Amino acid sequence: MPDFPIPKNLRDSAVLVPIFRDAQGEMQVVMVRRAAFGVHAGQLAFPGGKHEPTDASLQATALREAFEEVHLPPTDVEVLAALPTVDVPSGFRIAPFLGRIRRPAAWQWQTSEIDEVLEIPLRHLADAANHTEEVWQLAGWPGPYLVPFYRVGNGYQLWGASYRIIQPLIPRLLAGEWEM
Repeated sequence: MPDFPIPKNLRDSAVLVPIFRDAQGEMQVVMVRRAAFGVHAGQLAFPGGKHEPTDASLQATALREAFEEVHLPPTDVEVLAALPTVDVPSGFRIAPFLGRIRRPAAWQWQTSEIDEVLEIPLRHLADAANHTEEVWQLAGWPGPYLVPFYRVGNGYQLWGASYRIIQPLIPRLLAGEWEM
């Protein structure tokens, strides 16, 4: 997909890329499906949001937002790495942070922003059968573009900034670069 124009003045934001091992020892990536409003309605994303002046750092933003959106306490997150930033056409520079988490007994979420919390097996994303690309023409796009994405449960498509964050991470996680 060709790069869309990126605004010159980007607003800082941050996301947490939460990973945990399930009872069978499989790595799971936690994502949210955004509520049905706004520019990212219905899209899969990592918990996160805009940097606020009260946040001590972008890492603090990611942890605050993860707590606000999916009730994941910062004490249940071990930040393993700051990942490369992703600039997006909607005017944000996203700072992703990889975090090993202690999974809550049951996920709770802020229903005004989130429709669902998903646990996606990392091996599912690593399986080439679940990776594809299609030509899409979305509202506000200057033309049709070839968009790479992962197919995940319930017919969802993981694409865009979230795809750009997780795609280079998958082989690194599976190779054991970080102790999970």
